[in-house]
Amino acid sequence: MHPTTDALIVIDIQNDFCPGGALAVAGGDEIVAQVNALMRDYRAKVLTQDWHPAGHGSFASSHPGAAPFSMTKMPYGDQVLWPDHCVIGTPGADFHPELNTDAADLIIRKGFRAGVDSYSAFFENDHATPTGLDGYLRSRGVQRLTMVGLATDFCVQYSALDAARLGYGVTVIESACRAIDLDGSLASARDAMRAAGVVLEG
Repeated sequence: MHPTTDALIVIDIQNDFCPGGALAVAGGDEIVAQVNALMRDYRAKVLTQDWHPAGHGSFASSHPGAAPFSMTKMPYGDQVLWPDHCVIGTPGADFHPELNTDAADLIIRKGFRAGVDSYSAFFENDHATPTGLDGYLRSRGVQRLTMVGLATDFCVQYSALDAARLGYGVTVIESACRAIDLDGSLASARDAMRAAGVVLEG
């Protein structure tokens, strides 16, 4: 069992990010058993859940003529336009049915503001609007985070970089993550995480 100063952060293991989902990550369902096993070793366990209203600003369908995976400018910067995914109240937004959600102490929902996307578990993509996770972890005396989930190069990376910037020790277990790898985004994400002091474990 890890010390009470350690927490496991499980990022977005939801149906839409698993095979058959609207924004499927190859092999996304393959990590569930490993993540469930890891949850038994941590006293503090947090799940994050992508949680978008219909017509969210990050959806390609909200931008007439825009193709999924194209880029646009939002008030907070560059934004990938995604297929509609993890829409509130839809089966795609639900956690993978085999994920042991009962083990979690807290579920953080992110991306529910229609005008700003939210990759990170800590901040929306404006890098300013907090989710509340930092305050929760500090109130529990957590200092070190282990991160797993989907996808390595987007929500896991953004969460890890924000956590490092906030002063946490951060480890990403790559075998318990899967990546989208959009135009080399996985290699870029790994470089950025290492540069920020994030430990990447097999």
